[in-house]
Amino acid sequence: VQLQASGGGVVQAGGSLRLSCTASKTVYTIKTMGYYQQAPGKERELVATITSGDTTNYADSVKGRFTISRGYAENTVYLQMDNLKPEDTGVYYCYVDLHYNDRISQDFWGQGTLVTVSS
Repeated sequence: VQLQASGGGVVQAGGSLRLSCTASKTVYTIKTMGYYQQAPGKERELVATITSGDTTNYADSVKGRFTISRGYAENTVYLQMDNLKPEDTGVYYCYVDLHYNDRISQDFWGQGTLVTVSS
């Protein structure tokens, strides 16, 4: 499956941005979609995920500020980022957990979207 990510950019602290990611059509099941952040000099870390059943999970650092949701076309995920902080700066990677069957799954990653928050 291929992922097409959009959004990101430069914003001042306290501002908002919206990321979106669309997965190409597949006959297999997308169980989870989400975003990970890689800040400068750091490892990639989970930001937020959403399951096919709309169960969400957020990193503690973004709870109450970020909202993840799925589009009408369920292969699309959105990340609304409000009250952005300089520490939110980094490359945001879209993520998909694709299940071929009950036992075999594979992770797919988008190309990354740069978010820069200035103080």
